[in-house]
Amino acid sequence: MKLAFYLAAAAMIATALALLLLPLVRHGRRLGRPRSVFVIALLIAFALPLASAGLYLLIGTPVALNGVVAQAQEPALNIEQAVAEMREHLAQKPDDLQGWMLLAQTYAAMRRPADARQAYDQALRLSANNTTAMIGWAEADSMQRDDHLIDGRSRELLEQALKLEPENQRGLWLLGISDFQHDHYADAAATWRRLQPLLEPGSSVAKSVAQQIALADARAGAGPATAEASSSATTQPALQVQVALAPALKDKLAVGDTLFIYARAEQGPPMPLAVARMQADALPATVTLTDAMAMTPQRKLSSVPRVFVGARISKSGQPIAQSGDLEGDAGVVDVNSKTPIKISIDKVH
Repeated sequence: MKLAFYLAAAAMIATALALLLLPLVRHGRRLGRPRSVFVIALLIAFALPLASAGLYLLIGTPVALNGVVAQAQEPALNIEQAVAEMREHLAQKPDDLQGWMLLAQTYAAMRRPADARQAYDQALRLSANNTTAMIGWAEADSMQRDDHLIDGRSRELLEQALKLEPENQRGLWLLGISDFQHDHYADAAATWRRLQPLLEPGSSVAKSVAQQIALADARAGAGPATAEASSSATTQPALQVQVALAPALKDKLAVGDTLFIYARAEQGPPMPLAVARMQADALPATVTLTDAMAMTPQRKLSSVPRVFVGARISKSGQPIAQSGDLEGDAGVVDVNSKTPIKISIDKVH
């Protein structure tokens, strides 16, 4: 039954995409647009919804992503080739707004937030009031920051986008995340209440947003810090992690490599509960992982009793492990451990 459903769904999607994209391709080719534009569009059509799962897991989302996400098939043209062609096209036609938006969204789908932010910058140069580019820039900036805060220009762009488009759901969610990150819990709840009427009643999205509002309300109602709150704060997890590179792998360290030090739940989703990012040439390094390094308000160190602590030197600069990355871990430790945790990066992924 499930197989028949999936096959039917796939056929419907393929038909819909053909009806939508083939005329676009023909029209675009007549206008002289490169083939990469349409390959990227096809990639986004398939991959962007999937990439959003990983993206929002990293900085927070109201959507409950409980299903198993299938891997999208790569288009006939290698995506790296398509991106290279697209960049060449934009070098010749730097005022192609649609091209910059496609490139930015593709980089976001590929989990290359720094590149996505640069492409959104170009789109905003051409269209300063483009709300999609504003919100995309803020999202990408949060992804590439070590602390994942939505602050500074990111917040300014979100506020500006919501003035232009007050019912933008993505913008409202991210602005609420920013409020929550800065301990402005009443503001976070108020922002998310503006989002509620825009959601389908009873949906998983609406339920998740309601939970976040309840959490923000509870924290806002705590009032000024009391002696009890101060005592609680001192007992929050603070895992000191000392990381060194094994001598046998020192010749594999290259300029520009990125070091990620992270803790994730012993069981459950692989999304880190706390993560620090720095240049790998800082090794040996010591960091303290705390709740302040959480990627979402609801998933942090203090939400679990035990965590897996690891470190990775990424060749691509991306948090997702790839072939050639260097890794090490300390296994599972108690989240309230006060003993320094030592990691030797001694394996090649």
